[in-house]
Amino acid sequence: MATWTFLTNHAHVLLCVWEDSEARVRDIATRVGITERAVQRILQELESEQYIVRERVGRRNRYRIRADRPFRHPVEDHRPVSLLLDVIARRKTGRAPARPTARRRTRARTTRARAR
Repeated sequence: MATWTFLTNHAHVLLCVWEDSEARVRDIATRVGITERAVQRILQELESEQYIVRERVGRRNRYRIRADRPFRHPVEDHRPVSLLLDVIARRKTGRAPARPTARRRTRARTTRARAR
């Protein structure tokens, strides 16, 4: 029987980078259960679509996630990736994420007002 998960390898790699911005490709590959080459390809794709920004620090890479970017699928493209990251981070740490900024709250109120 085949196994499956709700999240893609892209989401798993993004979550690993979210938890450790200086994680090595080897460590991410081991954690996700895919090859190092697959992790490199996913990181390149995430960077080319501007979900992450890579910064070279000595001989290592440091990644910064652009959590404000929307999901890619039309079913959820009205939501930012930060929602997924916050849910997973909250579950793992037991702490609620930081409150949204005033700008985000205003945008949410505006969206709700339009829907009425």
